[in-house]
Amino acid sequence: MKLPFPSCSRAQVVLLTVCAATASAALCGAAEPVSPPAVVDLSLTVAADLPCVWPVGMTPLAVVPTATFDRTGRHRDMLVIDEHTGTQWDAPAHFVPPPDSGLDGAGPMGVVTGDKVPAWQFCGEACVIDLTKHRDAAAPGESFLIGPEHVREWEIAHRPVGPGDVVCFRTGYSDAYYKPFPAGERFIADALRKRAPGWAAPRPETMTYLADRGVTTLAIDGASMGPLPNLAVATHRAGGNRGMVWVECATNLGSLPTTGGFVAILAAKHAGGSGGECRMVAITEPTLAARLNARSKAHGVVDLSVTLDENLPIVWPGWGPGEEGGRYIAKVLNAFSKERGPFFALGHLFDSFAGTHVVLPSFSLPADRAEITAADPAIRAAVATYEQAHGPLGTSALRTAAAPLERMMGPAHVVDVRDLVGTASFTAGKPAGPIVTRAILERHARTRPFRPGEAVLFQTGHTDRTFRPMPPLPEQDACLAMPLAGTAEGWPAVAADALAYLAEQGVGLIGTDAPSLSGVDPALAQQLDWFAASRELTVVAMLTGLEAIADREAFFLFAPIKIAGTRGGYGRGLALVEPGPEPQP
Repeated sequence: MKLPFPSCSRAQVVLLTVCAATASAALCGAAEPVSPPAVVDLSLTVAADLPCVWPVGMTPLAVVPTATFDRTGRHRDMLVIDEHTGTQWDAPAHFVPPPDSGLDGAGPMGVVTGDKVPAWQFCGEACVIDLTKHRDAAAPGESFLIGPEHVREWEIAHRPVGPGDVVCFRTGYSDAYYKPFPAGERFIADALRKRAPGWAAPRPETMTYLADRGVTTLAIDGASMGPLPNLAVATHRAGGNRGMVWVECATNLGSLPTTGGFVAILAAKHAGGSGGECRMVAITEPTLAARLNARSKAHGVVDLSVTLDENLPIVWPGWGPGEEGGRYIAKVLNAFSKERGPFFALGHLFDSFAGTHVVLPSFSLPADRAEITAADPAIRAAVATYEQAHGPLGTSALRTAAAPLERMMGPAHVVDVRDLVGTASFTAGKPAGPIVTRAILERHARTRPFRPGEAVLFQTGHTDRTFRPMPPLPEQDACLAMPLAGTAEGWPAVAADALAYLAEQGVGLIGTDAPSLSGVDPALAQQLDWFAASRELTVVAMLTGLEAIADREAFFLFAPIKIAGTRGGYGRGLALVEPGPEPQP
């Protein structure tokens, strides 16, 4: 990506953009030097050779390639993944049965599944309680118990915890023991076998103590918030019944300041889920973190993500047979049964780019030129056409686990292109949609210039209009199938000259509330995918609800679930806005 400030990193450009966009002495300081924002990944890598799955009763992880560059000019993977894999979070419904179930521990919070937790509860100011000296201070098969006294000790030394805080129990457990097998047995299995001490975890009274202070969000770098051997259910229910949510299997908590850092839980949005896979990230640059913490505490958090649901059009169907991504399937693994245990959880099978997702350059690019040489003749011909028009096709071996998080966040700049809807000519079998050109963006920039490091988000209105439950066959859904078949107008595509223009302005992150940035015409879409990737642009697709941030100062964040070997994929997009009308959950 070409930056207009050659001596600056992209992280520095992000903060410079925030300062320029707000022109606020409170944020930047009239004469204060600004340091680049530190973006910290607090998430474990998910891979089959790592202890990312609870070793009793859960679904083993599998990543299965379903499309490759040599055959399709793109890459796709199908996932088999349990909700509680790697760094993951618990909704109240994970351990609290529904109120009408008649089961022990049932309560009103038993209906609060993962998709019903308000967006503001996924963000807040990190309060890091250092318990590393207690990491292994227990007998084999048991946990050191974190009590209210440990929280009070921290409060005496720092400040009282309260609403808007994310209390993070730092023990160093995942840092020490999350390793490839066989060493990875130490992370969970050895503790369950009573061969090693378990992870430190809070007593039920600790959850109550924190809830009484208004804390609703927690994190721990151990394998579970529940202590071994017999308090896991009690601790989970103590927090769940008070509406608390928490991240388990966080890592790298030692990189955070004791207070003041901003953290976000970018969680998979599974319908009816017990929580799910997530990416936990932090921003530790003091000025930007303070700004985002203030917005979070004012509940200025907007969810821009569609829900993952079997009955919604969230998976790419393609232009014809053999092109469909792995269909989204949700399976109840456990439903508070005496035989399986007092908890609820789902497992899933689906395409890795389901729902709201990020597309890294490696999604559509070959890893090297040899991959082009080995490709099918039709792909080689398409590459030749591309290179004649745009120069050499880029290459990329970037994978999700190594993708820089700062490329997936920045001040939001919404571009409203809804007036293009209805301007394209299409017929059955010949899909077409409107085109966003450089001229359109130049006209927009006359009143609102594009600035380096911004997240430019195209508001097409497509998901707002068409994202509805799947109709009965033979009807087609209006979000994906009809536009791709040419029986409805396609969503707007962003032309190559428009993409080049944004790259020239220092923009590296582009989002859209449509299923893709490249539109519905198959040949054009292939060329635009390659063009965006060759310019090292990061794309977030299938956002929704951009109207909520269109006229407000907002900071956009996205991160995909950190699955090894993938090239982007599903996650959660949030925006933090200045206080104003209460945003929708």
